[in-house]
Amino acid sequence: MDSTQSIATSRKSAIIQIIPVMLCFFAMGFVDLVGTASNYVQKDLGLTDSQANLFPSLVFFWFLIFSVPTGMLMNRIGRKKTVLISLAVTAVSLIIPITGDSYMTMLLSFSLLGIGNAIMQTSLNPLVSNLISSDRLASTLTFGQFVKAIASFLAPILAAWGATTYFPTFGLGWRALFVIYAVVSFLSISALGATPIEEERPDKASGVGECIKLLGKPFILLCFLGIMCHVGIDVGTNTTAPKIIMERLGLPLEEAGFATSVYFIFRTAGCFLGAFMLRSVSVKWFFGISVMMMLVAMGMLLICDSLTPIYIAIGMIGFGNSNVFSVIFAQALTSSPKEKNEVSGLMIMGLFGGTVFPLAMGYAADATGQAGAVAVMAIGVIYLLYYTLKIKSQTN
Repeated sequence: MDSTQSIATSRKSAIIQIIPVMLCFFAMGFVDLVGTASNYVQKDLGLTDSQANLFPSLVFFWFLIFSVPTGMLMNRIGRKKTVLISLAVTAVSLIIPITGDSYMTMLLSFSLLGIGNAIMQTSLNPLVSNLISSDRLASTLTFGQFVKAIASFLAPILAAWGATTYFPTFGLGWRALFVIYAVVSFLSISALGATPIEEERPDKASGVGECIKLLGKPFILLCFLGIMCHVGIDVGTNTTAPKIIMERLGLPLEEAGFATSVYFIFRTAGCFLGAFMLRSVSVKWFFGISVMMMLVAMGMLLICDSLTPIYIAIGMIGFGNSNVFSVIFAQALTSSPKEKNEVSGLMIMGLFGGTVFPLAMGYAADATGQAGAVAVMAIGVIYLLYYTLKIKSQTN
């Protein structure tokens, strides 16, 4: 009886801990509003594709700068406190657009959003490893991505609501989205701050050089490049999908913006399915099917000029890309179990792909239309197909 009560108490404690963590994953999804927001800012200020794509590029630039130092910060103050810092920075970034929507204001907001998200993604994922056994880490991270995706696909819906509703938004319009997400950020801070989490302490403090040296491990480097491609496809699709529809069908942004929601709806569904399937099927098989789905979808986006097949292709990319991050991140963590903080910093630094891809896609789109942007994303998909061959069925 005592044993049964102990197990029940342990499960209850785990649930109490995991709920605030999942709320943090929801806050992590706020970074994906940059695709929707950049399209509205482009429309409001009359920017070119390359100018507008600077916004998502700027957001993800900070992952290059802050990810590895965040891994070191976790070694000093712990993962939970680091996550709380990230939530505070995120909240500030969401409040700034309420004061105005000038180009410089939005640059400042997106910069802080990128900094906060870089710190959050570096610290939140390894924090989960304190609550979940290694054999369920990939599926739990995938469920976290499912929660994150809910915030992602709600962003264009809330922005369109703010832009068109008769409900008073105090002149904010589509920027009412920032107010709603700022409130959730403060709720996340309160919930996580009140939750006790016992963390494993690192054996030693690490420096930047020691973290970067891990890229000398071939498999870690492959994972790093895989993360770059994943986020490049992710940011690229939710930024470019509405532009493809506007270019080929002539629809206004308020209608074409639904394409971003299609992407995140299917990504959310893929995360939910993956959270269960990754517990019972081969990771390599599941990953390979996902990447092949994206490759077919890229081909469709290159040649299709009617709404239904474009939506189908966008949905396929969302579904296929939904579990890529979780699988790669879990593979990297379990390949170097004694250096989780450092590996986490490196993997999140790979989100710098969200800077590289949109910039390249913006210039390609200015030169050849949106087909050029799709071709850039297709390069990332081809790399992930190669990475599939390197996935370890069993990690040490």
